[in-house]
Amino acid sequence: MEQPEAPGVGTSAGLRDFYENPAVPVASGDARSRRQARLLAGVLDRPGALVLDVGCGDGTAAATAGPVLAGHRIVGVDWSQDALRRARPRMSAVVRGELDDGGLPFADGCADAVLFSEVVEHLVDPDGALDELRRVLRPGGHLMLSTPNLAAWYNRAMLLAGRQPVFSEVSLRGIHGRPGTEVVGHLRLFTARALRSFLTSAGFEDVRISGAPFHGVPRGLRLVDRAACAVPSAASILLAHARRR
Repeated sequence: MEQPEAPGVGTSAGLRDFYENPAVPVASGDARSRRQARLLAGVLDRPGALVLDVGCGDGTAAATAGPVLAGHRIVGVDWSQDALRRARPRMSAVVRGELDDGGLPFADGCADAVLFSEVVEHLVDPDGALDELRRVLRPGGHLMLSTPNLAAWYNRAMLLAGRQPVFSEVSLRGIHGRPGTEVVGHLRLFTARALRSFLTSAGFEDVRISGAPFHGVPRGLRLVDRAACAVPSAASILLAHARRR
């Protein structure tokens, strides 16, 4: 899918303008959202749990997860007014919130689970964001996080060939040195080992990481991509499940 070049974004205000651009993708694949929802449904131990979809985007992921999480309450949270406008028809409740200290409009320890799907790679301050997610989660509450894998099987080959890895970006105005045409604003990238260490240091425990395929892999390589999920450290997408200490 072609995407227009993003406007210049050298400042925090510029980043906000970038993410308010309706052309910037705000949803991950349905299959990945459904898989995360199944993982979460398997660990929620009481009906009527409060699940916060932080960085809900246009609500597509929550709409996909909804049937799997029937009986639980999903609230969409995003700071983008444009994303919330698009999410409202798909979700029963949406609120505006930010990931700085106290920026989520929820009481301490109120949430049973947080869905944090492909958000962390876009953040200037991921440490502060994890602190805020931990604040709103009850002790033992569940964090379901997904993010692209810097060490995906094809990225290892690309680095050996001297190419820029997929998912990484050196500019928010265009693509340089890697395949693809979409500028999506990735500022941080994780390997499986780095993600596990990051979550543990942020106050989470029982970190489990699995792999998921990436919908952007060329059709002829999709079987390989699905097979790579058996080794999460080489998969395209990292799915992390952790509990708040």
